[in-house]
Amino acid sequence: MIPIRDSNPSYTFPIVVVGLILTNVLVYLYEMGVPQYQMESFFRAYGLIARDFAFAAGLKDRAVPVVTSMFLHGGLLHLLGNMWFLWIFGDNVEDRIGHGRFLLLYLVSGACAALLQVAINPYDATPIVGASGAIAGVLGAYLVMFPHASVLTVVPVFIFLTFVNIPAFIFLILWFAMQFLYGMGSFTAGAGSIAWWAHVGGFATGVVLALLIPKKRIRLDQFRRVHL
Repeated sequence: MIPIRDSNPSYTFPIVVVGLILTNVLVYLYEMGVPQYQMESFFRAYGLIARDFAFAAGLKDRAVPVVTSMFLHGGLLHLLGNMWFLWIFGDNVEDRIGHGRFLLLYLVSGACAALLQVAINPYDATPIVGASGAIAGVLGAYLVMFPHASVLTVVPVFIFLTFVNIPAFIFLILWFAMQFLYGMGSFTAGAGSIAWWAHVGGFATGVVLALLIPKKRIRLDQFRRVHL
């Protein structure tokens, strides 16, 4: 399922969402300038390696790769997919809780996502990179805040692509269920190249933070447009 747009209007400019997208794109452009023979060492320096995290000497050696890994991507499709989800779902969450709290939710979700992935597979030597865990937190927050919104989605039906409006709570629960099932499958099929448990951890963190973080007040006209 590929989301095209959601039905929620936003009432403030999503400056943090735009800033995060620009930052991720700029970092990816920098990646493209790294010589191919240095690419592996680059990802090992700035990605999160579970094995190194477990045996790191101090807090700084653990914290820095957790943050830097959120802004690296393994390829153009990886980057575009993450940024598309952030653009569709992030503006409404940022609008609802404010710019600073949204950035906090994003970073904390990304950190908790990484920590769960490390806890699940602590001896993995493969660098973990990508904003997926942080963006999963945004999806979890969206589920709590806008469960009755609709998401225009491309759904494959045999060899055809169909556009369907799906309630946000169904779209997001299905998305989470897929991440969880793939994560469970990784125990028997091997870890693979996708950090499924980071997605699970980020989503769960976003749900919890959305329940705890104070929300901005909604004017009556906004409430009618979002909920009626």
